[in-house]
Parts: sequence; structure tokens; C-alpha cells
Amino acid sequence: MVVSRGKTPSAQETFMQMAQAAGLRGRIFITLGLLILVRLGIYLPVPGINRDAFKTAFAGNPVFGFLDFFSGGGFSALGIFALGIIPFINASIILQLLTAALPSLERLQKDEGEAGRRKISQITRYVALGWAIIQSTGFSILVNGAEARYPGSVVPVVANPGPVFIAQMIVALTAGSMFVMWVGELITERGVGNGASLLIFLSIVSGLPSTLGNALQIAEQGEVSKVIILISVFILMIVGIVFVQEGTRRIPIVYARRQVGRRTYQEQKSYLPLRLNSGGVMPIIFASAMLILPGTLAGLTNNQTLIEFAGYLSPNSSLPWVYVIFYLSMIVFFSYFYASLVVNPIDMSQNLKKMGASIPGIRPGRATTEYVERVLNRLTLLGAFFLGAVVLIPVAAERAVGGGIFSGFGATSLLILVGVAIDTAKQIQTYVISQRYEGMVKQ
Repeated sequence: MVVSRGKTPSAQETFMQMAQAAGLRGRIFITLGLLILVRLGIYLPVPGINRDAFKTAFAGNPVFGFLDFFSGGGFSALGIFALGIIPFINASIILQLLTAALPSLERLQKDEGEAGRRKISQITRYVALGWAIIQSTGFSILVNGAEARYPGSVVPVVANPGPVFIAQMIVALTAGSMFVMWVGELITERGVGNGASLLIFLSIVSGLPSTLGNALQIAEQGEVSKVIILISVFILMIVGIVFVQEGTRRIPIVYARRQVGRRTYQEQKSYLPLRLNSGGVMPIIFASAMLILPGTLAGLTNNQTLIEFAGYLSPNSSLPWVYVIFYLSMIVFFSYFYASLVVNPIDMSQNLKKMGASIPGIRPGRATTEYVERVLNRLTLLGAFFLGAVVLIPVAAERAVGGGIFSGFGATSLLILVGVAIDTAKQIQTYVISQRYEGMVKQ
């Protein structure tokens, strides 16, 4: 097989490596097998619940609809994997916020290398366990006393409500969530791609058939123009998403002339790439997860104010501007937060100085740090607003044409799908490139 040494692997080379390289093929099979296992676990039911009564009692609840969306139907099916990867995502948010606030955790992440990162991962697991217990407790208490009202009758959701049922449901949901978290880490370690992102990817893909079915039903009703408009908007959104995910600002850098022994190395030019969206798909995932926190707390505390506020965090609420402001604020916040984690201007300027490199027209040291910070802040703000536009424009288009094909979260799901697909494809390409150079060394 002929390959180009300095170029990105072609599709032909990538597929040939996937078919021939035992290591990559094994990783792909492990990933697919674990994803299928998690998907089958969605349909293992929690005993003692009348599912028809549950669907009737909580029909139209925006919080349960959101949780059902990110669990791939786990909530509506009341499977043991109903919580899915959501507790782990919430725990990751908490730990990353604490890492920026607590010096001890920051030292673990920056100064202790791989051992420190393993300790933070272990702490994240414990926090995820606690968060799963909190969420499952609130959900169990809410379901325990729920009733479905039919014309002329009232049917309880739980056959035998009481403390025993609550304890059983807490154990089942918490164990299922911990298993899903373990599967996600196993995919990250031994499979292909980021495990948590791929599990969310799987949940979203599982809802695409029903979305396409809704589009076909609307088209059959004679509203073809509405479907064409919404599909056109989403095609434009795909282009925008790829632009945001792949957009970079290349800052030129110059390596000073060096002399090693009798040999003189001439001045070399290169560039420093800064991504338009440094956080990738994670700002959207975490911003979406933050939308369900008020609803979770409302279900746990039964606070009327929180219940009303959670109802407003939906694009179909009576006050959609609350949803827009909250969602956009979370996207901007997590974009800046992830940019600060991924890119450290101080470390970058110090590394450039150590390598004898500098930015033309900018003095090394503090001036370089301030320059990189300014560029990074502008890029992050632009990327965050672009992400917000990608999420909110399709929602506005749905409201304008009176359509509900994508259930309000279509743009978010599309952004996650495209982002995760790009990240996974890049990891596969990286593996193919490593195999390419291993072959060159053997030759």
C-alpha cells in the first residue's frame, strides 16, 4: 500500500488499516460491542412500575423529556440504565470547577502528571456515585407517589409504593449508572474515541428514526415546504459546525538562528495553532446537562419556584428568552472554562522561550503571554457565540414555521453528533499515522 508520509490518511488507507491492522480492528470491535451492551441494558426494566401509567403521568414534562433524550429512551422505558452517563457528566463539571478553584486539585492535575490525573479520575468516580444516588433518590421519591389520571379512574405508577420500593430503585438506578460509567472509561482506554461522548452519541442516534418518522408524517400531511425549510437549515448548521470544530487561528512564530558545534541552523518559521472552539463538543454537552439541574433539584426538594424555573428551561416554554439566555450563558461559560484548561498562555510563552522561538513583533515573556491571552479570548468568544447560533437558530426556525420535527434539541444533538464523529475520526487517523510510521521503521 502506497501512502503519503506527510499527509492526512486518505479514506482508502484508513479503511484498509481498519480491515487489516489487528490492533485497530480489535479496538473498533470492543467499542461496538460495549455500545451494543449499553443499548440492550436500556430495555432491562426496573420492577414494580406500571410503564403505561408512568408515561401518562409524566407526559409533556420537559425535564423528563430531556433526560429521556440523553439516555436514549432509558427514562421512558424505565430501564436500569435510565440515568445513563448523566451523573458522570455532572461529576466531571463539579470536579473541573473545583480544580480551577482549589489549589490542591490544580496541583494534582498540573504537577503530578499521570498519577495526579488518575487521582482526579478516582475522585470524579466517587462524586459520580454520590450524584447518581442523589438523582436516583429524587427520581424514586417522585415516582413512588405519582399517579396517572385517566377519564373516570386514577392509576398509581408504582404497584407497591413504600420505602422498600424506593431503596430497590435507588440501588438499581445507581448500579446501572456506575456500570455505564465503567463502560465509558473502558471504551476510552481500550476502544476508539471518548467513551462518555460516544455513549451520548449512541443515545442521540437511537432517536433519529423517530425524528425521521415525524418528518415523513408532516410531509404526508401536505406540509412539504416546512420540512424542506427545516432540513435546509440543518444542512447549513452542519456546515457551520464543521467550520467551528475545524477553525483555527495560526499565529506565526520564528525560531532563532542556532549554532551547535560548527553547524549553524538557519532561522525557521512555523505557526502556533489556536482552535476557534478549544473545548470541542464538551461545552454543549455540559451546557445541556446544566439545563436539567434545576429540574433535578426541583424534584428532590419539591420547591415550586424551582419547578417553575425548570419549566422555563425549554425552547417550547411560554418565556423562550429565559431558555435562550440561560443556554447561551452556559455555552459561553464552558467555552471559556475549557479554553483555560486546554490552552495555558503562560506555559505556552515559557515553552516558546525555552525553544528559542518568538512571535514576530512581540517580546518574549509577559508580552507574549498577554498577546496569546487576547487572541484566545477573542477566538473563544467568537466560537462560543457561533456555537450558540448553531444551537438556537434551528429552534427559532422551528417556532417560525410552526414545526416540531426536531423536538427543540435537534441542533444540540446535531452538534454533538458531528463533533463526536470528527473527534473519533481524528483518533482513528492518528492511529493510522502511527501504524504508517511503525511500518517505515520496520522497513
